[in-house]
Amino acid sequence: MKVILLERVGRYGSIGDEVVVKNGYARNFLLPQGKALRATQANRARFEAERATIEKRNEERRNEAAGIAAGLNGHSVVMVRQAGENGQLYGSVSSRDIAEALVADGFQVLRSQVDLAAPIKTVGIHPIALNLHAEVEINVNVNVARSTDEAERQAKGEDMTVFSFDDDEPEQEEVAAEDAAEADDAEAVVDGEETERQEDA
Repeated sequence: MKVILLERVGRYGSIGDEVVVKNGYARNFLLPQGKALRATQANRARFEAERATIEKRNEERRNEAAGIAAGLNGHSVVMVRQAGENGQLYGSVSSRDIAEALVADGFQVLRSQVDLAAPIKTVGIHPIALNLHAEVEINVNVNVARSTDEAERQAKGEDMTVFSFDDDEPEQEEVAAEDAAEADDAEAVVDGEETERQEDA
């Protein structure tokens, strides 16, 4: 389908460009979202008549998005979730969860602006892109952890997906001591047998 773009749309083009897109993309996204018009003679005339208004409205939206981006770029949100020892979440973190967390922090972000290809399913710090406007894209960090304490440790650079053996150190020391004792006993037995052989000789 051939459409007239009313704003910049990814790799397709900018305001006023006439481009060919897949029918489903046009019907399900571009036309309902007000991002494009069907490229008919009537719509071309309508666009040219309203071009100045459309461009002004787009500039206002871009400036508004840039204002939000200034305080939001690089912002971090903490998402506490249950997870196994290997860091695999029992559930997941979706674009809706991220949008709600950012709104709770005082930012005007819509779920549709969160560019998340697939739900997050592991603990860690995940950089996520936000498309606040066709010409304004920023990144936020989503810190997924099993607790707020763990989130703080991750923020300092600690990898919480690696199992820590610190708690097992005393037990390991005991095992090492037992192994050393057994080795000493075996050596003593060998020495005793060697002594007996020498006496028999």
